[in-house]
Amino acid sequence: MKKIVFALVFLCFFTSNILAQQTAGLQISTENGIVEGLENSGIREFKGVPFAAPPVGELRWKEPQPVKNWSDVLETKKFAPKAMQLAAFGDMNSRSEGMSEDCLYLNIWTPAKSATEKLPVLVYYYGGGFVAGDGSEPRYDGESFARKGVIVVTVNYRLGVFGFLSHPVLTKESVHKASGNYGLLDQAAALKWVKRNIAAFGGNPEKVTIGGESAGSISVSIHMISPLTKNLIAGAIGESGSIMRMMLSAVPLANAEKEGVKFLENTGVASIAELRKMPAEELLKLNSSRFPIAIDGYLIPQSPEKIFTAGQQAHVPLLVGWNSQEMAPEFLMGKETMNSENFNKKVNELYGPDATAVLELYKANTDAEVVQAATDLASDRFIVFSTWKWADLQAHTGVAPVYRYYFARPRPDMRSEMGNAVAGLAGGVSKDASTPKPPKPLGAVHSAELEYVLGNLSSNRIYDWQADDYKVSAIAQSYFVNFIKSGNPNGLGLPTWQPVKKGENASVMNIDVDTHQYKEMHRDRYLLLDKMNK
Repeated sequence: MKKIVFALVFLCFFTSNILAQQTAGLQISTENGIVEGLENSGIREFKGVPFAAPPVGELRWKEPQPVKNWSDVLETKKFAPKAMQLAAFGDMNSRSEGMSEDCLYLNIWTPAKSATEKLPVLVYYYGGGFVAGDGSEPRYDGESFARKGVIVVTVNYRLGVFGFLSHPVLTKESVHKASGNYGLLDQAAALKWVKRNIAAFGGNPEKVTIGGESAGSISVSIHMISPLTKNLIAGAIGESGSIMRMMLSAVPLANAEKEGVKFLENTGVASIAELRKMPAEELLKLNSSRFPIAIDGYLIPQSPEKIFTAGQQAHVPLLVGWNSQEMAPEFLMGKETMNSENFNKKVNELYGPDATAVLELYKANTDAEVVQAATDLASDRFIVFSTWKWADLQAHTGVAPVYRYYFARPRPDMRSEMGNAVAGLAGGVSKDASTPKPPKPLGAVHSAELEYVLGNLSSNRIYDWQADDYKVSAIAQSYFVNFIKSGNPNGLGLPTWQPVKKGENASVMNIDVDTHQYKEMHRDRYLLLDKMNK
């Protein structure tokens, strides 16, 4: 009997000791208190970690404030609410627990077993035009990168009217005499939190790469020139978009304030103070337009292009590129029939005296060539040219290597069970039967690279992925992981990727089933657009 009792006592002690060790391994001391995550087959996950105080009440339209300390262990085992947003791009497949103005949380995936490993870190900003998006989306999941030795952090930040409203009253009350850009300031606050805390999760605070797609890519280009962040990063990844020369370009603070004044007048609300008291859900319904990014003299001290031209940006390795069909030809042509006559007419409407030069470089001599020419011009106008400008300036005024890519792998057809679903611009999918189905894409559409480069094809059950898709994903992900680890995408078994050289047509890595490098073929197009946009 004594032996049985002793055995039971020993078993209880042994089990409790194991459980205590496991719990200890999932509890991390941050500067604000202890967080407890969960483990997924060797990868530790911490979801919904607060990096700033909830931006609610009087903190609405204030730069992010420090998190208050907590005394109990904070469970961080599920995603926090996503930022306030309308369904701008269909179902973006959020895994968050609802939506709230209280949204300043980040998520961490780490393979480290101790705080001594000093692993490289990727801080990733989601896309969505600064009006939508969520760090919990499966396509941004960090597990796949973590299994390759990289700690991944995804960041939620304020959007739309909550994140980008400028107004003279808000500027006056700011200690920095700046307003707007709150979503970008959230990103900066998260990056600073990572620098101060990531070592406890096994990360190297001196080896932090920032990355993002679309609005996230634009954000990366901003953080490369911001005095608040440019000295915090070891590398940068930009997928389709920059702050220069595009529809979302930064504007002077006075211009951004005027947009805010118009917004307030249109709401019928008497003051900013009254607007601050409005419930978030009601305010969201009033927000029907984008608010511009402001050259506020604080986060963005002057024209981003001037900063890059002067070589005053972060001098870190840059991996940057775009997709083969960033925009559909209908974006340019509207409902007009795709023929040479209509294409020429549209180009003349847009470019006037420069139309001849544009038509020379975007050739459409036959109706059969119109679709491709219209696709190219629509894509360049939308986001390609701004990304090219960023890469080109960084290559000419920076001192660190620039690696340019061109992602050309089209997504496969949707799975049969998706029925009449239609893919959206930001990667979302609409199942509305009334949504017209667009023509089959000519190439890789905007955001199509995400699941490939982040290694998350299997998490997306919309598309019927084939063996070649997984082949492309393996190559693309290896390039990105190598870059995060060393500032150089090259590695064993991969086609050699040469950086851009000053004074030459850029070397570009074509990422597809046949991944290979080539010399850029359409620099003349971008030089023409550059000249016309000055």
